[in-house]
Amino acid sequence: MGKTKSFPRDLFGRVTAAALPRARMLVETWLPDGRLVGEEYIARNPNREDRRPGSFKINVQTGLWADFAVPVGGCDLISLWAYLNNCSQMQAALRLAELLDVEP
Repeated sequence: MGKTKSFPRDLFGRVTAAALPRARMLVETWLPDGRLVGEEYIARNPNREDRRPGSFKINVQTGLWADFAVPVGGCDLISLWAYLNNCSQMQAALRLAELLDVEP
């Protein structure tokens, strides 16, 4: 029987901890047409036909994000990456771990 690769249970916590201090830089890279207003980065939602920034917001202090025009949101930058790239939470965590030099 083949052995499946397992991932540490704390992977999500470690990736979240590494991503949060870099949240502004990350969201500016992922959503370059946005702007920072206080602690919120406001951008166009690339997953729908947004004409201008306004309802899609990411809090760069907490990682909470939402698009208030449609019922979508999340509690961290892993879920944001998963949403933007149409992938699973695990795929997003692994990709961000790679980008942020976090051992999976």
